[in-house]
Amino acid sequence: MPVPRPIAASGHTRGRATLGSMAATTTEWRASLRLGGGDLECTLRRSARARHLRLTVDPRHVAIVTVPARAARNRVEAERLAESFVADREVWLRKHIERQQRQREELAALGPLCDGGLFRFRGETHRVRVVAATDRRRTTVSREGGDSGDELIVRFGASERRSLNTILEAWLRDRARSAVDREIERHATALDVAPAAVTIRDARTRWGSCSRARRLSFSWRLVLAPPEALETVVVHELAHLRVFGHGPGFWAIVASRRPDHRRWRRWLRDHALELHGALGVEAEPIAGR
Repeated sequence: MPVPRPIAASGHTRGRATLGSMAATTTEWRASLRLGGGDLECTLRRSARARHLRLTVDPRHVAIVTVPARAARNRVEAERLAESFVADREVWLRKHIERQQRQREELAALGPLCDGGLFRFRGETHRVRVVAATDRRRTTVSREGGDSGDELIVRFGASERRSLNTILEAWLRDRARSAVDREIERHATALDVAPAAVTIRDARTRWGSCSRARRLSFSWRLVLAPPEALETVVVHELAHLRVFGHGPGFWAIVASRRPDHRRWRRWLRDHALELHGALGVEAEPIAGR
């Protein structure tokens, strides 16, 4: 299941390719496009490999416009094409830019990961509490209820050398493995499927995936989301063991186990930047259709 994100827009271009333009390497620069809603700074890429104009929303660059080299001989022509192309998609683009800005604000509101900081786990905000090193040998992490809400308590061992981020990520990966295994056990039998293998990774482009060898993979960051969102992704990938594509039959299988799957797919899309920004990791740009 791809990471929910703003989807890239594309369009055909006209023009005859020349040996010079096709041999050119990809070049990239910042440009300010004059749009109806105001000027917008974005990244322009002139690529010999690109076949069509393409617009992608990217957390690091705001927006990237890829222009085929055969359609623009120089930067001036590339910027003119990009401006016209983006103008037709300005409403779409600004909607996704506003969504990403909201996600950045939500992430910033949690503050840095430190003692007393806030952190999302299983869809709920927890306060991180760090207990200084003691004579205990091992570092432990526990989820406990506090007077003002749930806490993630990190008790450092005397010889601990790892950072708080590294410790929490290892703990979260274990929690993600347990949660994914639990949901697979719940749904696999009902769907009459059995994965060949299940791995937990930190994929930057997908919440989950299913290979033709029946191997499933899931992002550990799903454990930061509400349990229903993680369950939706597990059901999605298990359904691929029955139907590999995304046709009506596939979605009927998903809906048979999670009738509200659209709601949780939307939640993941709306919080993708936040989840990927947890522990200080920035979301990668994702190529769209």
